[in-house]
Amino acid sequence: MSKQSKRYRKNLEKINLDKTYSIEEALTALKDCKKVKFDESVEVSIKLGVDPRKSDQQVRSTVTLPNGTGKDMKIVVLAKGDKVKEALDAGAMEAGDNELVDRIKNGWTDFDAMIATPDMMREVGRLGKILGPRGLMPTPKAGTVTNDVANAVEELKKGKVEFKVDKSALINNVVGKLSFEAKALKENISALLSALTKMKPASSKGQFMQSLYISSTMGPGLKVDVNSAI
Repeated sequence: MSKQSKRYRKNLEKINLDKTYSIEEALTALKDCKKVKFDESVEVSIKLGVDPRKSDQQVRSTVTLPNGTGKDMKIVVLAKGDKVKEALDAGAMEAGDNELVDRIKNGWTDFDAMIATPDMMREVGRLGKILGPRGLMPTPKAGTVTNDVANAVEELKKGKVEFKVDKSALINNVVGKLSFEAKALKENISALLSALTKMKPASSKGQFMQSLYISSTMGPGLKVDVNSAI
């Protein structure tokens, strides 16, 4: 069993893990915790009333967080010709075709997102074993397979994120940084929950969003009343 740090134990003294917090209370509690030396991310974990094994109960889409994620996204674009310049002009860290593909085949994955034009998808498919486990595989549903590479890059930099239910029926997403004002974090969480609500499968019965927890990178997870965050 891993040993809890003194800072973590002190933080636990300030909160009640058995309590269901309002979103405002939870954000205040996380901000009151003793800080570490870096700006922690804030993450939400949402339990859905779906069966991910059923194809008609898959939940996957994108949402643009109104206040961004607080992260300077490192974006790679696989494209040819004029699309390379379009991507770089829009703020992509790297853009190109075969040379970039070879670098990734050799193990380079120091980026946060990948965009690809449709004519590069044959090459992207060969990178599946590298990109897939890291969540970097471009997909049409996420808007990362497109000929409009400039717009795709700009959207990601503005705070567009993908959410996808996992095999445990959970949605886990970063919604900002702990340094954000509580109002900005709540707006981001509300945007995610609103987008998620619209994706409720018709075959899903009962309560769709069953629980919501919010945490920071090095902080505790707090149970939150879903209705207070919408």
